Amino acid sequence: MTGRVRLLVAGIAGLAVLAAASIMIARAAGTSSRAGTADSVSLVPGPRLVALSTTAGSSGRLVSVAAGDPAGARAVSALSCARLYAAGGTGLCLRADPGLTTYQLAVLDARLRTVREIPLVGVPNRARVSPSGRLVTWTVFVTGDSYNGGRFSTRVGILDTRTQELIPTLEDWPVTVGGRPYRARDLNFWGVTFTPDDRRFYATMSTAGHRYLVLGDLDSHRLRALTDNVECPSLSPDGTRIAFKSALGGDPARGWRLSVLDLATRRVTPLAETRSVDDQAAWIDQRTVAYALPRGREHADVWTVPADGTGTPRILIPDAASPAALGGGVIGTEAE
Repeated sequence: MTGRVRLLVAGIAGLAVLAAASIMIARAAGTSSRAGTADSVSLVPGPRLVALSTTAGSSGRLVSVAAGDPAGARAVSALSCARLYAAGGTGLCLRADPGLTTYQLAVLDARLRTVREIPLVGVPNRARVSPSGRLVTWTVFVTGDSYNGGRFSTRVGILDTRTQELIPTLEDWPVTVGGRPYRARDLNFWGVTFTPDDRRFYATMSTAGHRYLVLGDLDSHRLRALTDNVECPSLSPDGTRIAFKSALGGDPARGWRLSVLDLATRRVTPLAETRSVDDQAAWIDQRTVAYALPRGREHADVWTVPADGTGTPRILIPDAASPAALGGGVIGTEAE
């Protein structure tokens, strides 16, 4: 493993530690007087946003806010997660396994009821759900892979909630780079985002010091590298653009710049957010992306910025992380 890859993995591992700490805080918090019920907090599509609270006393809990007033009143559920995402009436909660020191993923229905649980071998980091709600995916950190001397690696899993087909890893899928078959022992994958047809996905593939954007095909189980220096892709609702973070100067130790890639022209547009964003951005609508920025050791805020490189960053949801738009609303900051 190269020095740059070690720095990348070390940086991501630091986030994993923070995620684990968030879970412990949430578990210690117990039930809050502000906690909502399945009736007041749901994943039913509508003009709302969901996120994870970083407020003292409810840290790690799922919260819901109105799309037109995301900084306003919030409903707080009893559900705690380290990472969360929701779409199409399906939720994915990566959380601590109750009573154990390990982790699990919980697939949720629109009323926050758990419909399937799967043990996670590793520390959770990324979560996504396809627009239809059919496919869910997650990224975890694992240790012990022989090629990296026992340091952290990443591993992706994908579950089809309709057929229950489970893809536990992408590391055994054939890969092409530059149109040629590519084989290496140091392949790492993370940050999946699905196309609207539930047939393909984009993800990050790390190998030999490069972080490629790859396109995966769920029918053929093959991966194709598209371009370099793209991490944590997030596909726009119309499927034409990808929001992503890119390492400054190709070096993750220098931080990341949030940008948008036009898939047809391959044009990259750096966004107005110039601070280092180490997150998988979420599209709030066709024109806007959201992302979390830490504030101190235990807090974060969800920020938003236009996807065309104009405007200025604004706080969307204070004291929150892991944002997801449930659809059907206009974001309040866009109307200002």
